[in-house]
Amino acid sequence: MREREATIRVGILTGRREIGGCFNGIFLGPDEKVMSGDFRFSVAADGSLTLRTDAGVRSLPAGKFCCRPQGTADFSLAEVTIGVNFHWQRQETQTFQGALSVLTAADGSLTAVNEIALEDYLRSVIASEMSATAPSEFLKAHAVMSRSWLMAMLAKNDEHDPDGPPEQQVGEGEVRRWYGREEHDLFDVCADDHCQRYQGVTKIISEEVRRAIDATRGVMLVYEGRICDARYHKACGGRTEDFANVWEEIPVPYLTSIADGPETFPPVTSEEEADHWIHAAPPAYCNTGDIAALRQVLPSFDQETPDFFRWEVSYARPDLETLLLKKSGLAFGELHALTPLARGPSGRIIRLKIEGSQRTVIVGKELEIRRWLSPSHLYSSAFIVGTERDTEGKATRFTLHGAGWGHGVGLCQIGAAMMALRGFGMEAILGHYFPGATLEKIY
Repeated sequence: MREREATIRVGILTGRREIGGCFNGIFLGPDEKVMSGDFRFSVAADGSLTLRTDAGVRSLPAGKFCCRPQGTADFSLAEVTIGVNFHWQRQETQTFQGALSVLTAADGSLTAVNEIALEDYLRSVIASEMSATAPSEFLKAHAVMSRSWLMAMLAKNDEHDPDGPPEQQVGEGEVRRWYGREEHDLFDVCADDHCQRYQGVTKIISEEVRRAIDATRGVMLVYEGRICDARYHKACGGRTEDFANVWEEIPVPYLTSIADGPETFPPVTSEEEADHWIHAAPPAYCNTGDIAALRQVLPSFDQETPDFFRWEVSYARPDLETLLLKKSGLAFGELHALTPLARGPSGRIIRLKIEGSQRTVIVGKELEIRRWLSPSHLYSSAFIVGTERDTEGKATRFTLHGAGWGHGVGLCQIGAAMMALRGFGMEAILGHYFPGATLEKIY
């Protein structure tokens, strides 16, 4: 267990042919040469790195080129993609504190990595994941959770123990995948939802965020002597999900399904119960239409998704056939049926049978289902399927009625924020979502 503040390597841009931006102040390279103003890194024909600044053009060796700030200098990067492959994907110019490293890969592509102290990193994460105007007790809870997840991830990296192999089981008639951090070999974490949102100092880092980080400095969730792998998502839909139904099939006692409300909601155990649950509106913490409260707790681009608790997506059959071919690489022919085979207690489907005239395939786990059935990702895999058929019994349209936003494991961000607005403190919020975990100051 690491017992001091770490320096984090955050991957901001990957797979780029060029990386452009601006040094806002004085930066020094490994050769101690001064850099300031606009810059652009690119790869030359011979594989070397080219740096263009207002001072001219420099040829640099391939590998790693680190630019370190002097004083309060920071840097901006252009064309940073946020919400990668999700429905809110867009590009922004973002500004960061700390050092900038540009790495050259074997294929000639470039990666931009921000090297920054862990607590400074967290200030941005909290302000990027949720609004900096959210309640202070929620911000403190999020700080502890995000710090815990990061430290647990770094410990796994130290032990060379990622979230299982990148592709678990692909067999005859069944595709079964889940996704961890296996592709991050050049940095510790990425800057997007795949890990934790990190948008530097681009977002407003309020005094409340600073106080939340300072008040919880070094404090983490611990279970049986180990820092908790504290997962979280945007909205559970009324009940959180078991870890084993989303990632590796191992029990994680503090990441088990809980009812997310002031009263108990039973787990979903059948298709009949799933239909009732998804068409219901239980008084869960994340079941809110309070626009003022949502504006207080959500970043602006998350406010563009008002139907996070219950939602609906509908496809004409030919459109879904085309989508499935594009996303899975499999031709199903004329689509006959979508049939849930297994669900978790939150109602999230973990095995879905897709039947067509050319083939039948069972797909899982939840994220792979979400990937196949949307141009980006479905909000969640907690859905029931409505099928319209013509007079000959052929499917003409598939409508998915769904619940929640995200994988559902661990803390429900909107639910936790609403708990804070109701007066719950940090410890109560974390105790609700991570049963059995305790708080411990590690450094």
